[in-house]
Amino acid sequence: MIQFYSPNIAEELVLPESDSRHAVRVLRMKEGDELQVIDGKGNVYTCRLVDAHSKHAGVEILDSYPQPLPWSQQLAVAVAPTKHLDRMEWLVEKMTEIGVNRIIPLLTDRSGRREIKVERLEKIAVAAMKQSLKATRPVIEPMTPLHSLITMMPDSQKFVAYCDPEIPRVNLARSYQPGLDTLILIGPEGDFTPAEIRATLDAGFKPVTLGDNRLRTETAALFALSTCHVIDQLNS
Repeated sequence: MIQFYSPNIAEELVLPESDSRHAVRVLRMKEGDELQVIDGKGNVYTCRLVDAHSKHAGVEILDSYPQPLPWSQQLAVAVAPTKHLDRMEWLVEKMTEIGVNRIIPLLTDRSGRREIKVERLEKIAVAAMKQSLKATRPVIEPMTPLHSLITMMPDSQKFVAYCDPEIPRVNLARSYQPGLDTLILIGPEGDFTPAEIRATLDAGFKPVTLGDNRLRTETAALFALSTCHVIDQLNS
């Protein structure tokens, strides 16, 4: 099933240019054809094409219904973007497919990348949302310094994953409680500094390890998110 995306479909009744072009030029859809549109906010619309324009295809809404995410809690992953942007883009795609509510690019002392284009990551998240047949797009925050992030989601369970063996940790799979709002911090390729780790622990984060293998930043973030989903499913 092909899904089209228009964040303001209920008010504007028009597909954005990229989706209009795909519907009219690629799929050769004609006026009168039905199509499914999602708004990225958890709603699905059954529509009929009324203006087969390749830049701003017009539709009428025949039906709509909510499509909630298959998990009830908020799952947020804060990760220091990699120096090579394609690896961060890959991570956004895969986390969206697996399921995440918020992706927070994290600025740390050892960050390999200190700027990021949120618009580019949002486009990747939209494509992954459509591919995985979801109707909710994850929120992608701007680059956020660690000292600002540690005060976010105060009522959630919060974890910081790091490699430093001198500061005791427990396995994430043993510490995670299913069904609770969750924020996970993943550091840069050079790991968090000891001072950063202490700051997160002082702020109430639980220190965790993701196992004995040393993982790349993007692998660690995806592994941590997948661990939460697996435990949720085992306890559902």
